[in-house]
This record gives sequence, C-alpha cells and structure tokens, in this order.
Amino acid sequence: MEYEKQVDKSHYSFKRYFFPGRWMSYWYQTEEISKRPDIATVLDIGPGTTFMHDILKIHRPDITYKTLDIAEDLHPDILGGVTKIPLPDESFDLVSAFQVLEHIVFTDFETALIEMKRVAKRYVFVSLPHFGPSIEFHLKVPFLKRIRFAFKVPYAPKHVFGGQHYWEIGKAEYPTKRIRTVMAKHFEILDEYVPFENQYHHFFILKKK
Repeated sequence: MEYEKQVDKSHYSFKRYFFPGRWMSYWYQTEEISKRPDIATVLDIGPGTTFMHDILKIHRPDITYKTLDIAEDLHPDILGGVTKIPLPDESFDLVSAFQVLEHIVFTDFETALIEMKRVAKRYVFVSLPHFGPSIEFHLKVPFLKRIRFAFKVPYAPKHVFGGQHYWEIGKAEYPTKRIRTVMAKHFEILDEYVPFENQYHHFFILKKK
C-alpha cells in the first residue's frame, strides 16, 4: 500500500502536540536510548518534531541521530516509508518508531517490523497507542514510599479509521497478545510497558535474534 502524509506540519505545534503525557513518553524514549552504551547510531522513523534530536544532542552527544519520514515538509534526513526503508542492511544500531506503526494498515505491520529489523544492527524500539479507559491510583504520604498503579478497564470496541490511526492495541481485533506474537517471531522482547504517566502509549523494547 502506498502512503501519504496524514497531517500538516502545524499538527506538531506546541499547544496541539506536546500535552503532559507526551512529554513523559519522550522521557521514556530518551531513557531507553541513553542508558545503552552500545547505541551509537539511531534511525528514528516518523519523529514528527526535532525534540528527540535536541535532547539526545544534550544528553548523548556521541550518538549519530538520523530521521526518516514520508513528509517532505518535515525535512527528514532520509525521505521514505517504514515498509520499504531505502537503506542497506544493519545501517544503524537502533531503529525506532514511536507512535508511527498505527499509521499503516495492520497487514503492513509485520512487513514494517521486518524492514526495521533488517536496517537495525541491535535494537528496534516501538511505541503504539493502547486504547482503553484506565483506572489510576497515586498516593504519596510523607515519610512513606510512593504508591501508584494503573490498569485498563476491559473494553474493546471495533476500531474505526478517523484519518490517522488504522488500528490500535486494545481494540476488538488487536489485543496485546496478537501484537506481542507478531513481534516475538522476529525479536527478543527485552521489555514492554505502559508508562503510568501516559496510559495511551505502549512501549516495546526489542532486540534482534
């Protein structure tokens, strides 16, 4: 399937795009990358903004960071799509796609993972939208350890395409188990989690087998 950009560059304006939960997702992205000394080169697919580039420049200036996108007006380093990345095998230590793969049809999901694996030397990091109302509890009493937990209410309606997301984890046809099974065919799943601060983003930390 051929893809075209879905939103204008103005979509990534501060007030429209950088809500508090997204700030925390950037923290987790940065933390996952910066704590690994064996990552020296990163290809970030569909980053949307230059935020990751700017923060890595401060905290991991040794990392060579490049972007890939189909949107010319975002001025990516490499113009192209995730289902057919115009790069040789094992070009980067890490290939990441944060909140990107839901923008392609699910039948292309595994194809995209295979392409990311091909271009990566070591890791593939992915985050995906995880639908579902959540119950969250956060308690901090002086002199006692902070307590917090969250869980999603089991509610899985059928997904309806609204112009951007073709699918989301937690919708009727896309349980987490299905996503995990596809990933496990091609990667070792080092970790996966939904940050407490952003219950809509589900992270998968993958390593090439």
